Amino acid sequence: MSTFSIFLVLITIVCFLLVVVIMVQNPKGGGLSSSISGSQMMGGVQKTTDFLDKSTWTLAAILIVLIILSSLSFGGSLSDTNSKIIDKTETSAPVQNTPTGTTPAK
Repeated sequence: MSTFSIFLVLITIVCFLLVVVIMVQNPKGGGLSSSISGSQMMGGVQKTTDFLDKSTWTLAAILIVLIILSSLSFGGSLSDTNSKIIDKTETSAPVQNTPTGTTPAK
């Protein structure tokens, strides 16, 4: 399993967790957190909101770091000088053959 595959799996897991955390919270009180919490006291709801807010920012930061690290795992640098696509286009450029000694039709 390559390094990029490991990063891909980790990014997928973090994205799934981020979607779940965002779906649970709703600032207007009509989200899933209000139906799960039931009849809690205001202090418990505030602590839950703080936890969800901190976990959202933490997961977002982890996602950005994983994306940057996965992009660096391709070649180890940010430059595109060793790109396979650039190499293919340079080597497979079509050569136009023009016939010699022929005159255009009038």
